[in-house]
Amino acid sequence: MKLGFTRSEADPNLYFKVEDEKPLILVLYVDDLFLTGANPLIHKFKREMASEFEMKDQGLEVWQKPGEIFPSQGNMW
Repeated sequence: MKLGFTRSEADPNLYFKVEDEKPLILVLYVDDLFLTGANPLIHKFKREMASEFEMKDQGLEVWQKPGEIFPSQGNMW
């Protein structure tokens, strides 16, 4: 919340913020976090968190096209 996130009333593990009209959504699960949003916001968030905590980025990405979903460990496009 120190980084500007708002906690969801529907789910206490869901946080979100909007920056420059772009959403960033964070879900906490045990000792993991899942993040979705615009790439620049994701990279900014990772830098901010790494300055506060020891982190390991597993780098799983999910890319989507109409009718298709691609899990990946690297940029597909």
